[in-house]
Amino acid sequence: MSLINRFKNKNESFRMFYQEAELKTSLGEKLISWFPTTPRDYIVVFIGTDRSTGDALGPLAGSLFSSLNPKHLTIYGTLHQPVHATNLQEHLDKIKLKHRNPFIIAIDACLGKNTSIGHLIAGTGPISPGAALNKRLPDVGDIHVTGVVNISGFMEYAVLQNTRLSIVMDMATKISELLAYIDQRLCYQHTQPAIVLPINKEKTM
Repeated sequence: MSLINRFKNKNESFRMFYQEAELKTSLGEKLISWFPTTPRDYIVVFIGTDRSTGDALGPLAGSLFSSLNPKHLTIYGTLHQPVHATNLQEHLDKIKLKHRNPFIIAIDACLGKNTSIGHLIAGTGPISPGAALNKRLPDVGDIHVTGVVNISGFMEYAVLQNTRLSIVMDMATKISELLAYIDQRLCYQHTQPAIVLPINKEKTM
């Protein structure tokens, strides 16, 4: 359960309701516009736990996206292997060791206003997992997508436990489709690097 880090300069944000028809393309293109211009290892960290309905958005989306067999985005965080408060730093350390110059997309649930429930909020910069529940955890992400699953302001633990599974599942499905769109766009943008061909000495003589 995250709060977005609003204290860094030049952060951008973009939000859409999860049932909007153009969600996949509009939000997908916005996220792609924030990608680096040079190739990097693209990592998606799905944060959350399967022990709380509201906080299961991340691992649910991770499992759904994993089933689509992405080619260019590496997944951390599923229902069977969640990334949560007690192992987040361990996974971040693993990513740094295993991946060269990783570019991380952080996915997590969040709480917000009643009118914001069902919105997916994308932005540049990291999120602060656990901040909504007063937990101190490392910031995560070069860019992020958070899903507003319920109302904030009081008894957050109880609110998360009593969040409707139906909206969490539907939002997780939309997130997996969004990331699949981005994965395909990375494929379309892929170009082979130029190589120097050897000189055929017989033809030059």
